Amino acid sequence: MSTNKGKDIAEGSSSASATTTDHQQQKQTSQPPTQLSRYESQKRRDWNTFGQYLRNQRPPVALSQSNSNHVLDFLRYLDQFGKTKVHAQGCVFFGQPEPPGPCTCPLRQAWGSLDALIGRLRAAYEENGGLPETNPFASGAIRVYLREVRDSQAKARGIPYKKKKKKRNLMKANLDHNPNISMQQS
Repeated sequence: MSTNKGKDIAEGSSSASATTTDHQQQKQTSQPPTQLSRYESQKRRDWNTFGQYLRNQRPPVALSQSNSNHVLDFLRYLDQFGKTKVHAQGCVFFGQPEPPGPCTCPLRQAWGSLDALIGRLRAAYEENGGLPETNPFASGAIRVYLREVRDSQAKARGIPYKKKKKKRNLMKANLDHNPNISMQQS
C-alpha cells in the first residue's frame, strides 16, 4: 500500500485508475448511474473536503480520531475563503447595514453558510458509520462557536438576529390561556 494514496489518485496511478475503471464498468453494467441531488453532492463534497483537511494536518488525523477541536480548526481555516465582509469593531462602518464606502475589513464565511455546512457534515458523519453520540459536528462547542459567529456578524452589520418563532395555532394558544373565550363566542 502506498503512503501517497491521495497523490496516487490525483496523478492517476495505474493501480488507482484500474480500480476506478473496474468500479465504473460494474456500475454501467448493473444499473444506470443515479444523479445526486444538489444537497447530496454538496454533502459529499464537504465530507471529502473535511477528510482532505484532516489528512493534510501534521501529523495526519484519521476521521475516527477527529473531534470538535478539529472541526473548529476546519471552520476557522475556511474563513479565509469567505466572501462576506465582516466589519471589525474599530471600523468606521461597524454596525452599519449599508456602508457607504469600501474598507479593509476581512472577508469571512457567512454564518448561514457555516451553519448549513455543519448540518451537512453532521449528517455525512452518521451516514459514513459514525455514531450519533460521538459526532464531533454535533458537539456543544460547535453550537457555541456558530452562535458567537452569528452574533458577531449581526453586530458588525447592525442587524440583530431574530430567531424565527414557530407558528402555532393562535386560536389554540388563546384557548389554552383563556378558556372563557370559547364560551363568549357561543
